[in-house]
Amino acid sequence: MADPTSGADVTPKEIEDTVNTYGALVYRVAFAHVDVKADANDVFQEVFLLYAKKRPSFESEAHRRNWLINVTLKYCKKATAGKHRRHTVPLEEALAACGDPPSEDAMTVYAALRTLDVKYRVPVYLFYYEGLPVAQIAKVLGEKPSTIKSRLFRGRAQLRELLKGAYFDEE
Repeated sequence: MADPTSGADVTPKEIEDTVNTYGALVYRVAFAHVDVKADANDVFQEVFLLYAKKRPSFESEAHRRNWLINVTLKYCKKATAGKHRRHTVPLEEALAACGDPPSEDAMTVYAALRTLDVKYRVPVYLFYYEGLPVAQIAKVLGEKPSTIKSRLFRGRAQLRELLKGAYFDEE
């Protein structure tokens, strides 16, 4: 397996291409984990600064993508660790930061997702929004696949409860 810290042969053009290809993914993952646009921007910058410094080489594009997600989540933990202040951002601003204006239904689901604890929110986000399989999420988060399955199950149950009446029949 290639050492992700030994790719001194990576060119500036390849770094630029990686930022263009994976920049939106890194930002969305960061924003899904941290609650503040400025913090997501900081994480984005730190991830690609590390990428440019280390100039890692990878076995495949999937390996590169996993590395970027893993580093993004590590920087997110640093960004949120020990925070003594809590920022809030209007939902419309948060969604605008992620790209095209979403539908009203998407805003409702996204608002419910944002209320989940981060241990449920990140796996649900990676599974449904980024399309990662359970095994890949487990690897990126350093958890067992069974743990990720449990978190997905519990996260979905919490979302179902939050969205009861809007999308699910009340029982």
